[in-house]
Amino acid sequence: MQQEEVEIEMKNGITAPKGFKAAGIHCGIKKSKKDLALIYSTSPATAAAVFTLNKVQAAPVLICKEYLLRAKKHRAIIVNSGNANACTGEQGYKDSLLMAEKTAEALKIKPEEVFVSSTGVIGETLPMNIITNGISKIVNFLEEDDNFSAAEAIMTTDTFVKAASESFDINGKVVTIGGIAKGSGMIHPNMATMLAFVTTDAAIEKESFQTIIKDVTDKTFNKIVVDGDTSTNDMVIALANGESGIDNIKPDTAEYDLFSEKLFNVLKKLSIDIVKDGEGATKLVEINVEGALSDQDAEKAARTVALSPLVKTAIHGEDANWGRIIAAVGYSGIDFDPAKFEIIINGIPILKQNYTVTLPIIEANKTLKSKEIKLVLKLNCGNGESTLWTCDFSEEYVKINGSYRT
Repeated sequence: MQQEEVEIEMKNGITAPKGFKAAGIHCGIKKSKKDLALIYSTSPATAAAVFTLNKVQAAPVLICKEYLLRAKKHRAIIVNSGNANACTGEQGYKDSLLMAEKTAEALKIKPEEVFVSSTGVIGETLPMNIITNGISKIVNFLEEDDNFSAAEAIMTTDTFVKAASESFDINGKVVTIGGIAKGSGMIHPNMATMLAFVTTDAAIEKESFQTIIKDVTDKTFNKIVVDGDTSTNDMVIALANGESGIDNIKPDTAEYDLFSEKLFNVLKKLSIDIVKDGEGATKLVEINVEGALSDQDAEKAARTVALSPLVKTAIHGEDANWGRIIAAVGYSGIDFDPAKFEIIINGIPILKQNYTVTLPIIEANKTLKSKEIKLVLKLNCGNGESTLWTCDFSEEYVKINGSYRT
């Protein structure tokens, strides 16, 4: 993605909804790139969040879980990149608390109204003098239209910033949802090495907001796979400040359904950008499994294919090796009849039932030439279906992860 295109996108993002400001600066954790971000709601906001299911959870995750329950309203999110503050014990916990306290002090709000997030190398304590100095400075850079610097400051191995927003009408008033995310490697459902922050000027009660965020996360961020690893710091945090002026969105209403649809659009865009930016990735792959015995079986099959190093390297090499695909579904653990299996790549049938090959290998390989691949797997044994997004594996993935700490 070219820088000019990114900057055009950044006009809409985390500060697109009314009543939100953001900033991103270089405070000194990294050598030169931005490494501290702040998102701030000018009025109290309802919060919802989803966190990593990894048993090893970083200090910021533990703090955010506590603050989500303790405070009725929230105002800010402080994020550092370059250091995950994970596996750092009691000191790491104290450091996360201090980040919240210093941010609250600078914004004149309560510490429990501040969510804390960190991403980067695991097992190293935070350079707190650098971070606290950065917090005292970043509040002076908060702006209502700053999407680019905050999105940039949360990046680690990402190669481009990720932001999205949508505006729509509810009862004659404009409602906006905005978001930014980071993620490139260690991407796998429940959750990945990713952070996502969502803002909206909609009004919605906490329980309903939590339900929507969880449901939409399951359909977006939990449907992407890069390499099968999950990390220690991952979270989606959302703030709704009601500045649009609409009444509270209620469950089982047209407004609720519309809000869910628009949130899905924003999070899907961020999710696909994460896959496109997969470490060393050259191709975006959408995997659609149809005709499974259940939706759960379809997802299991899709996920197994998405995780297969043999499938992912074949796609990178533009080798339409259908044997690797059917083999992956075969060890996924689901029940199906291999003789009924079909494969379609970018709309072109590659394999039909009874193992009927439809194209010579040279022609089949041409279906993988494009940068975006749509892979349809038909099991023809039921009505279950699922869609996941993944990417190819390249030599660059090994290089990036082999030198991550150096």
